[in-house]
Amino acid sequence: MRNSINLIFFLFVLILVSCVKPNEEPEIVEFPVNESTPAFQNLKIETDKAVYIPGEKVVFTITGNSIPDNSMVKYTCLGEGIEEHQFNANSWTWNPPSDDFKGYLIEITNDQTVYASIAVDVSSSWTKFPRYGFLSKYGALSDEDISGVISNLNRHHINGIQFYDWHNKHHRPLPVNGDVPLSKWKDIINNDVYFSTVENYISLAHQHGMKTMFYNLIFGAWKNAEADGVNKEWYVFTDNTHTNRDFHPLPSPPFLSNLYLLDPSNPEWQNYLLEQDRIVYSHLNFDGFHMDQLGDRGTRYKYDGSNLKLSETFPSFIEAEKTDQSLKYSVMNAVNQYGQEGIAASSTDFLYSEIWNPFNSYADLASIIKQNNALSNNTKNTILAAYVNYDLADQQGYFNTASVLMTNAVIFAFGGAHLELGEHMLGKEYFPNNNLKMKTDLQTALVTYYDFMVAYQNLLRDGGSFNTPELSSVDNKMELAKWPAANGYVAVFGKQLDNKQVIHLINFKNSTTDQWRDNQGVQSIPAMIKNSQLDITSTEIIKKLWIASPDVIGGASRSLAFKQEGDHVYFTLPELKYWTMIVLEN
Repeated sequence: MRNSINLIFFLFVLILVSCVKPNEEPEIVEFPVNESTPAFQNLKIETDKAVYIPGEKVVFTITGNSIPDNSMVKYTCLGEGIEEHQFNANSWTWNPPSDDFKGYLIEITNDQTVYASIAVDVSSSWTKFPRYGFLSKYGALSDEDISGVISNLNRHHINGIQFYDWHNKHHRPLPVNGDVPLSKWKDIINNDVYFSTVENYISLAHQHGMKTMFYNLIFGAWKNAEADGVNKEWYVFTDNTHTNRDFHPLPSPPFLSNLYLLDPSNPEWQNYLLEQDRIVYSHLNFDGFHMDQLGDRGTRYKYDGSNLKLSETFPSFIEAEKTDQSLKYSVMNAVNQYGQEGIAASSTDFLYSEIWNPFNSYADLASIIKQNNALSNNTKNTILAAYVNYDLADQQGYFNTASVLMTNAVIFAFGGAHLELGEHMLGKEYFPNNNLKMKTDLQTALVTYYDFMVAYQNLLRDGGSFNTPELSSVDNKMELAKWPAANGYVAVFGKQLDNKQVIHLINFKNSTTDQWRDNQGVQSIPAMIKNSQLDITSTEIIKKLWIASPDVIGGASRSLAFKQEGDHVYFTLPELKYWTMIVLEN
């Protein structure tokens, strides 16, 4: 991040010209771009919650440099201004429209500059547009420590938190003495977990409108679990003579036990774990259960010697849990899509996929999101657990900024969200691993990427049909290619929603890899492409053409001049860094 304040002015809104004479040339406009956005002159703007129910008041706060006296607060929804007023205080409130499941972008601006921006999500249920974060450390944390973590998640509009490895034994997650929970216990890797820390995290998350989900395997037990009432006939076996129990090996030390697998469809095991979950809910105000599995285990057997296909047991467990806790949320990890068909058809509230080999390309991320849409009949949005720079995280260092932003551009553009933010950014499936840090440019860019996902959620995550618009370069500044991504090209794909045709451009022009995980962190930052003249084929009469990008002026939308001649719509795209969204309204 540059140390000096970047005073770059932006030509912000052009008056839309929907009926241009055929002999007119499309207007070419130079849009100055601050490539270090969204620093916005070191201003920090925040809201008091990550999501708001309809009718709830939003509280804004700005800290940092002063705002010029002639600035306005502008409230927008999908490129349309819906309200504005004079900026006159560093803290103010807003009553959004009463519409449910809407995203807004709020800009502090004048005629020449956007000084700050932030998104607002108004949704009565967080599972409509889930944005998932995590927690992984529950030692003796101070109120200040806890507040700092939750505040950062709130600024990224994280509306649900996965409490990873908060528990003691997987088969007895919350240890109690009689009816009183212990004040402290050990997790499986021998770390201390404090009841008060878990409880305080839940309480503060709720104050910010976030939901809290406790993590656990649906079929895990520690060694000697029979002493705690786990029956030997409930286990999963690698042979048909119930001689060898299936288990996930963990090195000791530091781990306190291997994880032994049980049959999720066994009614007695279900009842056992349901009783444990009731104990959890009676002492900790969690909002739901984040269910985990271990992926395809190959051929496995029940105690009676019959074949057991684990993926087919998941829906039974999910429904038993939902029946027992009808007011709680549930989601289940489909490891590499294992069992996702049954999970998607179950009563889970959204879909969650942890991605591993061989799904290594950017195209694979898009395909998994689209597959999940199809499996749920477009009723459940997707979270991807996708660990960027995986091998780098074996040692201390930094995330490659381009690796993260390119991955997020693909995931967000296709309507997914990315599990990556907690006390740190994720680089491994073991969430406490924090070897990799975020550089300042990544920290600031991520804020705008999450603002963008929320502000335009009704285009990105609210239905529509993916398509492939016909787009060509008039001046050859861009080499365009239809999705899937190809190194050396700008990838093009779109989505039709009612009267809007959305076109996404993702810039792989100087990309060094098509692998989203980018294990060694070699992905390059895209070179900015400026003032590229484009031609879109459209049989519709276009009334408005506008663009927005998380890489420029905080994601603010801009209407562009264009010329329509028959089936061709000509316009000049001011810039493309990682990702730009074009919207044609007819």
